[in-house]
Amino acid sequence: MSDYKLYCFAESGNAYKAALALELAGCDWEPIFVDFFKGEARSDEFKKVNEMGEVPVMVHGDVKISQSGVIQDYITEQTGKLGGNTPEERREVLRWILWDNHKLSSQAGMLRFLMNFLPEDKRPTAVFPFIEGRLKAAYTVLNDHLADRDWVAADHVTMADISCCGYLYYPEPYGFDRADWPHIDAWLTRISKLDGWKHPYDLMQRALV
Repeated sequence: MSDYKLYCFAESGNAYKAALALELAGCDWEPIFVDFFKGEARSDEFKKVNEMGEVPVMVHGDVKISQSGVIQDYITEQTGKLGGNTPEERREVLRWILWDNHKLSSQAGMLRFLMNFLPEDKRPTAVFPFIEGRLKAAYTVLNDHLADRDWVAADHVTMADISCCGYLYYPEPYGFDRADWPHIDAWLTRISKLDGWKHPYDLMQRALV
Protein backbone atom coordinates (compact mmCIF):
# COMPACT_ATOMS: atom_id res chain seq x y z
CA MET A 1 0.00 0.00 0.00
CA SER A 2 1.41 3.39 -1.02
CA ASP A 3 2.27 5.93 1.67
CA TYR A 4 0.77 8.82 -0.31
CA LYS A 5 -2.27 9.01 -2.56
CA LEU A 6 -2.69 11.85 -5.04
CA TYR A 7 -6.00 12.71 -6.68
CA CYS A 8 -4.94 14.02 -10.05
CA PHE A 9 -5.09 13.93 -13.83
CA ALA A 10 -2.22 14.51 -16.23
CA GLU A 11 -3.51 17.62 -17.98
CA SER A 12 -3.43 19.56 -14.71
CA GLY A 13 -0.23 21.51 -14.24
CA ASN A 14 -1.01 21.97 -10.57
CA ALA A 15 -1.42 18.22 -10.14
CA TYR A 16 1.89 17.82 -11.95
CA LYS A 17 3.62 20.02 -9.37
CA ALA A 18 2.44 17.70 -6.60
CA ALA A 19 3.18 14.50 -8.52
CA LEU A 20 6.65 15.64 -9.54
CA ALA A 21 7.41 16.73 -5.97
CA LEU A 22 6.44 13.28 -4.70
CA GLU A 23 8.53 11.62 -7.39
CA LEU A 24 11.66 13.73 -6.90
CA ALA A 25 11.42 13.41 -3.12
CA GLY A 26 11.44 9.63 -3.52
CA CYS A 27 8.01 9.09 -1.97
CA ASP A 28 6.00 5.91 -2.40
CA TRP A 29 2.81 7.30 -3.93
CA GLU A 30 -0.22 6.27 -5.92
CA PRO A 31 -2.09 8.45 -8.44
CA ILE A 32 -5.88 8.35 -8.18
CA PHE A 33 -7.36 9.48 -11.49
CA VAL A 34 -10.02 12.20 -11.43
CA ASP A 35 -11.90 12.56 -14.72
CA PHE A 36 -12.02 16.34 -14.67
CA PHE A 37 -13.39 16.86 -18.17
CA LYS A 38 -16.41 14.67 -17.40
CA GLY A 39 -17.17 16.73 -14.31
CA GLU A 40 -15.89 14.36 -11.62
CA ALA A 41 -14.12 17.11 -9.67
CA ARG A 42 -17.41 19.00 -9.36
CA SER A 43 -19.42 15.99 -8.27
CA ASP A 44 -20.94 15.71 -4.80
CA GLU A 45 -18.85 12.60 -4.21
CA PHE A 46 -15.56 14.34 -4.99
CA LYS A 47 -16.48 17.35 -2.87
CA LYS A 48 -16.28 14.99 0.08
CA VAL A 49 -12.59 14.73 -0.85
CA ASN A 50 -12.15 18.45 -1.52
CA GLU A 51 -14.89 20.98 -0.94
CA MET A 52 -13.16 23.29 -3.43
CA GLY A 53 -13.85 20.84 -6.26
CA GLU A 54 -10.24 20.88 -7.44
CA VAL A 55 -7.22 18.66 -7.88
CA PRO A 56 -4.63 17.98 -6.67
CA VAL A 57 -5.56 16.48 -3.32
CA MET A 58 -2.98 14.45 -1.40
CA VAL A 59 -3.80 11.95 1.33
CA HIS A 60 -1.12 10.73 3.72
CA GLY A 61 -2.50 8.64 6.54
CA ASP A 62 -5.03 10.84 8.35
CA VAL A 63 -3.75 13.98 6.63
CA LYS A 64 -5.61 15.34 3.60
CA ILE A 65 -4.28 18.42 1.80
CA SER A 66 -5.30 20.39 -1.26
CA GLN A 67 -3.54 23.21 -3.14
CA SER A 68 -0.25 22.32 -4.78
CA GLY A 69 1.90 24.76 -2.80
CA VAL A 70 0.65 23.39 0.52
CA ILE A 71 1.19 19.84 -0.71
CA GLN A 72 4.75 20.73 -1.72
CA ASP A 73 5.43 22.28 1.68
CA TYR A 74 4.11 19.17 3.42
CA ILE A 75 6.30 16.87 1.30
CA THR A 76 9.37 18.91 2.25
CA GLU A 77 8.32 18.82 5.90
CA GLN A 78 7.91 15.04 5.80
CA THR A 79 10.99 14.15 3.74
CA GLY A 80 13.44 16.99 4.36
CA LYS A 81 13.92 17.25 0.60
CA LEU A 82 13.50 20.04 -1.96
CA GLY A 83 13.33 22.80 0.63
CA GLY A 84 15.54 25.67 1.66
CA ASN A 85 18.44 24.97 3.99
CA THR A 86 18.21 28.27 5.87
CA PRO A 87 15.34 30.53 6.99
CA GLU A 88 16.31 32.91 4.18
CA GLU A 89 16.15 30.13 1.58
CA ARG A 90 12.84 28.88 2.93
CA ARG A 91 11.36 32.34 2.57
CA GLU A 92 12.77 32.58 -0.94
CA VAL A 93 11.20 29.25 -1.87
CA LEU A 94 7.84 30.48 -0.56
CA ARG A 95 8.22 33.81 -2.36
CA TRP A 96 8.64 32.10 -5.72
CA ILE A 97 5.85 29.58 -5.12
CA LEU A 98 3.47 32.43 -4.37
CA TRP A 99 4.73 34.40 -7.38
CA ASP A 100 4.24 31.38 -9.62
CA ASN A 101 0.73 30.70 -8.36
CA HIS A 102 -0.30 34.30 -8.95
CA LYS A 103 1.70 35.43 -11.98
CA LEU A 104 2.68 32.36 -13.99
CA SER A 105 0.69 29.18 -13.41
CA SER A 106 -2.67 30.91 -13.04
CA GLN A 107 -2.23 32.66 -16.38
CA ALA A 108 -0.64 29.74 -18.23
CA GLY A 109 -3.22 27.29 -16.94
CA MET A 110 -6.12 29.53 -17.91
CA LEU A 111 -4.82 30.31 -21.40
CA ARG A 112 -3.92 26.69 -22.10
CA PHE A 113 -7.39 25.60 -21.05
CA LEU A 114 -9.15 28.26 -23.13
CA MET A 115 -7.02 27.63 -26.23
CA ASN A 116 -7.03 23.84 -26.19
CA PHE A 117 -9.75 22.29 -24.04
CA LEU A 118 -12.82 24.42 -24.66
CA PRO A 119 -14.86 23.69 -27.80
CA GLU A 120 -13.56 25.95 -30.54
CA ASP A 121 -16.82 27.88 -30.85
CA LYS A 122 -16.72 28.74 -27.14
CA ARG A 123 -13.16 30.05 -27.00
CA PRO A 124 -13.00 33.73 -25.96
CA THR A 125 -10.27 34.61 -28.45
CA ALA A 126 -10.54 38.34 -27.76
CA VAL A 127 -8.95 37.89 -24.33
CA PHE A 128 -6.03 35.78 -25.56
CA PRO A 129 -3.70 38.72 -26.35
CA PHE A 130 -4.25 40.21 -22.88
CA ILE A 131 -3.38 36.95 -21.12
CA GLU A 132 -0.42 36.40 -23.46
CA GLY A 133 0.87 39.84 -22.49
CA ARG A 134 0.71 38.98 -18.81
CA LEU A 135 2.45 35.69 -19.49
CA LYS A 136 5.21 37.39 -21.47
CA ALA A 137 5.87 39.61 -18.47
CA ALA A 138 6.07 36.56 -16.19
CA TYR A 139 8.35 34.67 -18.59
CA THR A 140 10.61 37.72 -18.72
CA VAL A 141 10.90 37.85 -14.92
CA LEU A 142 11.74 34.15 -14.70
CA ASN A 143 14.10 34.14 -17.67
CA ASP A 144 16.04 37.15 -16.35
CA HIS A 145 16.21 35.64 -12.87
CA LEU A 146 17.74 32.45 -14.28
CA ALA A 147 20.35 34.27 -16.38
CA ASP A 148 23.11 33.78 -13.82
CA ARG A 149 21.85 30.92 -11.67
CA ASP A 150 20.91 27.26 -12.10
CA TRP A 151 17.93 27.14 -9.73
CA VAL A 152 15.17 29.54 -8.77
CA ALA A 153 15.50 29.95 -5.00
CA ALA A 154 18.74 28.32 -3.81
CA ASP A 155 21.94 26.69 -5.07
CA HIS A 156 20.01 23.42 -5.42
CA VAL A 157 16.64 22.38 -6.79
CA THR A 158 13.72 23.24 -4.51
CA MET A 159 9.95 23.29 -4.55
CA ALA A 160 10.21 26.74 -6.11
CA ASP A 161 11.60 25.13 -9.26
CA ILE A 162 8.91 22.45 -9.27
CA SER A 163 6.19 25.06 -8.84
CA CYS A 164 7.46 27.38 -11.56
CA CYS A 165 8.00 24.60 -14.10
CA GLY A 166 4.55 23.08 -13.56
CA TYR A 167 3.01 24.19 -16.85
CA LEU A 168 6.10 24.62 -18.97
CA TYR A 169 6.57 21.04 -20.21
CA TYR A 170 3.14 20.74 -21.82
CA PRO A 171 3.06 20.52 -25.62
CA GLU A 172 -0.22 22.35 -26.23
CA PRO A 173 0.00 25.99 -27.43
CA TYR A 174 -0.50 28.64 -24.76
CA GLY A 175 1.90 31.43 -25.64
CA PHE A 176 5.13 29.73 -24.59
CA ASP A 177 7.97 28.60 -26.83
CA ARG A 178 11.09 27.44 -25.02
CA ALA A 179 13.28 28.69 -27.85
CA ASP A 180 12.24 32.27 -27.06
CA TRP A 181 13.47 32.01 -23.47
CA PRO A 182 16.99 30.54 -23.41
CA HIS A 183 17.56 30.67 -19.64
CA ILE A 184 14.19 29.05 -18.95
CA ASP A 185 14.96 26.47 -21.62
CA ALA A 186 18.30 25.57 -20.02
CA TRP A 187 16.65 25.38 -16.58
CA LEU A 188 13.88 23.10 -17.83
CA THR A 189 16.56 20.85 -19.31
CA ARG A 190 18.35 20.73 -15.94
CA ILE A 191 15.14 19.75 -14.19
CA SER A 192 14.39 17.04 -16.74
CA LYS A 193 17.80 15.47 -16.09
CA LEU A 194 17.10 15.00 -12.37
CA ASP A 195 16.71 11.44 -11.13
CA GLY A 196 13.01 10.64 -11.04
CA TRP A 197 11.85 13.37 -13.43
CA LYS A 198 9.00 12.40 -15.71
CA HIS A 199 6.86 14.31 -18.17
CA PRO A 200 3.34 14.95 -16.84
CA TYR A 201 1.81 12.69 -19.48
CA ASP A 202 4.07 9.87 -18.30
CA LEU A 203 3.50 10.47 -14.60
CA MET A 204 -0.30 10.51 -14.44
CA GLN A 205 -3.29 9.28 -16.41
CA ARG A 206 -4.61 11.63 -19.07
CA ALA A 207 -8.27 12.56 -19.17
CA LEU A 208 -8.16 13.37 -22.87
CA VAL A 209 -6.30 11.13 -25.35
